[in-house]
Amino acid sequence: MGAFLSKIGAFLSSLYGPPAASDDAASSEPSSVLSFHSSARWQLHFNSAQDSSKLMVIDFSATWCGPCRLMEPSFNAMANKYTDVEFVKIDVDELSDVAQDFGVQAMPTFVLLRRGKVVDTVVGARKEELEKKIQRHRS
Repeated sequence: MGAFLSKIGAFLSSLYGPPAASDDAASSEPSSVLSFHSSARWQLHFNSAQDSSKLMVIDFSATWCGPCRLMEPSFNAMANKYTDVEFVKIDVDELSDVAQDFGVQAMPTFVLLRRGKVVDTVVGARKEELEKKIQRHRS
C-alpha cells in the first residue's frame, strides 16, 4: 500500500510541481488571492467585477519565471493587508488569451483595474511601486 501511495504522490508532484520555497514569513499565511485556470471562469468573474468600484489587481505570471516567484510572497501579503482590494493571479501559459487581452509582454505584469478599466500597470518585480499604486488607487 505504501508503494502505491508513493507512486500517486510522485504522479501528483509531476503534475503540480513542488511547492514554491520561500524565506518570507508571509508565504505561510493563507492567501486571499483568487486564481483562475479557465478563460470562461475568468470572463464570468471579470464581467461581474465591472459593476463594482472595488480595485482589482491582477498578477500575470508564469511558474517558470524567477521574478514572479520572488514577488509571490509580497503579492500574497498585500492581498492579506489590503482586504478592500481584490487580488487575482493568472498564469500566462494557462490563460494566454487573457494575458494577450491585457497586452502582457513581460512577467510579472501587475494590472490594476476599476470597473473593468485599466487604471495602472506595473511591469517587473517592483514591490514598492506596486504597493504605492495600490494605495493610490484603492480609495
